[in-house]
Order: sequence, then structure tokens, then C-alpha cells
Amino acid sequence: MVRNVALLVLAAAVAVVLAAGDSPARAGVGGPPILEVVGGNVAKTGEFPWTVRLSMGCGGTLTAPRVVLTAGHCVGPTGPNTKILVTAGVADLKARNAVTAHSVEVIRAPGFTTETRGNDWAVVKLDKPLGLPTLDLVPDASSDQGEVTVMGWGLTKEGSLRQEQRLHYATVPTIGDDACAKAYLAAKVTLVKEDSICAGRHGVDTCQGDSGGPMVRRGPDGRWAQVGIVSWGLGCARDAYPGVYTQISKFRTAILAATRKVS
Repeated sequence: MVRNVALLVLAAAVAVVLAAGDSPARAGVGGPPILEVVGGNVAKTGEFPWTVRLSMGCGGTLTAPRVVLTAGHCVGPTGPNTKILVTAGVADLKARNAVTAHSVEVIRAPGFTTETRGNDWAVVKLDKPLGLPTLDLVPDASSDQGEVTVMGWGLTKEGSLRQEQRLHYATVPTIGDDACAKAYLAAKVTLVKEDSICAGRHGVDTCQGDSGGPMVRRGPDGRWAQVGIVSWGLGCARDAYPGVYTQISKFRTAILAATRKVS
């Protein structure tokens, strides 16, 4: 669950685990077909209108009319980028009313190297505004614990080869940084606690193809706000290894600055 294709750095770090038959997963550029949320429900039409699908097999969210927030490991380095096709406005990717746009530019988090080392976020400027609802970012860390909702078009079962076309979502509890870090140390992977939120429950998790998609929570006013970005993990829905998400509250100021730059 590096939530793109297998990452060489992580693969080396978890060689002992891999020897026992485990495989890390992520969702993004290159590799085998990116194949939704394990243990999730199918989203209704219009239920999460700010969630988008990126052509390399990642998710994302509209945070401005022509700006998508996604994971840094899903895109290339900062600069011009016209290779990404964005599908939006639908839960079913084959729906006739899908809205599409192409990327123009990418700003990836400064200091990003791999998702397991933090700084795993990026914004993508589109060639036109999409005229769809946008998603707010949580204003502070007060929403970083408790029940959250995660979603994506990725695998619904670890090891599956079937591409999903309908958006799935699930509600999961967050897991404390210390407990999450301890779990990953068993696989010789160090969690960057200050950059991350861990979440998951028995049989429910994000998986390959969900990278870049949102972790969200409803506020007292009933509006959704984004708490995290699907980033990485080991396997999918394994009790020993929670999903790891980029912590929006840590990077909110930088994300908003990047969004203003490309809006």
C-alpha cells in the first residue's frame, strides 16, 4: 500500500516482509495497471462532487475551480506539465456527463523525495475552471483525530487486477502516531509522525489506486473539509499496518500559497 506502484526504496526497506510474501502498494505513475477502497461503499452520484480522478491512476480534490490537490508521489517535479487528464463531476468514471480537463502546471512540495519521507502533496493547475464545488482544507489540527471518511477509485481487494470505475468510500478511525510508528518499525520503515495521520480498521482501508485522494470530515456546519491525502502503507486493510495520510494541517499554509500561485 504505497498507494501507487511498488516503490523501490520502500521495497528495499521492507525486504524481510517481502520475503514472507508481502508487497507494498501505491497509486500513481508507471508500473502495472492501477487497479478502490477495501471494505467501502459505492458513492452516489453527486455525493462527493469535488473528488477527481487523474489519468496516471491517482485521486485528487478540487480545492479551487482550476486547481487539484493530490499526492506528491503521483506527479512529476514542479514545472510545466500537460500530461495529466483529469476526470471530474462523476462517481462513475464512464458516466456521459463527466467533465474533463488537462494539466498545465504542477507544484510539488519542496523537499519531497518519496511518500514514506513526508512532504507528500502537490497541486495541479488545469487548463480551465471546471465549474464544480471545491473542498475546503481543515483550518488546524483539531480535526486530526476521530472518525474520518476516505475514498477513491482504487483496489477493493489487495492483489486484485480489476480496474474500478465507481468511486468507493468508507469511514475509519484515526490511529495515534506512536502506535502507527511502532507498527511500521516492525517492517523497518520510519513514520514521519509530524507529517502524517494514520487511519484504518479491521477490513477497511485505502489501497492501490487511491493515492492522492482525500481523507475528509464534516464540520459542525455540515460542510466537508479535507483532513488528509492518501499517501502510503503496507498491503491493504492489514490489521498490523494502518493507512498513512499526508496531514493537511501541517501543510495547509504551503498548500494554500501554492494554490494561489496557480489559480
